[in-house]
Amino acid sequence: MLRWLWLLSALLSVQAPAEELLLRTAQQSGALVKYDPDGGPNRPGICMEVLQAMQRIDPGLQFTGMDQQVPLKRVERLMADGLIDVFFCLLKSPEREKLWRYLPVPLYTIRHVVVQRTDDPRPLDTLAELVVASRSKPVLVMRGTALTRRLLQAGVAIAEVGSEREALQMLVMNRADIIYGQDINLMRHISDARLGGRMKIGRTVFFEEHQYLALRADLPVAHEERLTQALRRLEREGVLRALSEKYR
Repeated sequence: MLRWLWLLSALLSVQAPAEELLLRTAQQSGALVKYDPDGGPNRPGICMEVLQAMQRIDPGLQFTGMDQQVPLKRVERLMADGLIDVFFCLLKSPEREKLWRYLPVPLYTIRHVVVQRTDDPRPLDTLAELVVASRSKPVLVMRGTALTRRLLQAGVAIAEVGSEREALQMLVMNRADIIYGQDINLMRHISDARLGGRMKIGRTVFFEEHQYLALRADLPVAHEERLTQALRRLEREGVLRALSEKYR
């Protein structure tokens, strides 16, 4: 009798609807690989697809604020001030880890690479070579990203720009010679601008980093555990890997 009662209790717990958890978030503007408002339902951006996949496996998870498109610096302020609960997807840095938390499951990997014009013969395989090259023209890097810290620590002269599109335009106009950025973003913008014949991505991967789901500092531990369980299931089932390959 006790065994049947235990089985009935287990069955009811499996069939019970998941408790609703409403979390505030936002989209990052200008980051088409992450969030693409014009990508349609089949290609809305890798971070949007991770969010949607989490909702499919845990229907009680609900995210508000997806109509907000804000620049990365604004996202950071919202996170630090506790005005949003979670953000998909964010690189780690020592400064950021003091202000909020990260879930342990990587969403996807980015590689630090350089872009040059195809007629630029210089091999740029080390940070030391970037330091020398930057003495004539600063290396372009996207404003507000964690990539700037690595270049500055190495002594590379940089100029921050608002987007990969702006950086590529500067290379086309010979106002700059080198872009340092994330491979997945740069490949997307080179393809969109049809610059494949005029731009080349360097052969060296300077560094690899993971994008994570970030949480406001005081988000309840129970919410963190629930989000982590959903992500671990996406990882086990190969969903995160498939999405990374789709957008690369």
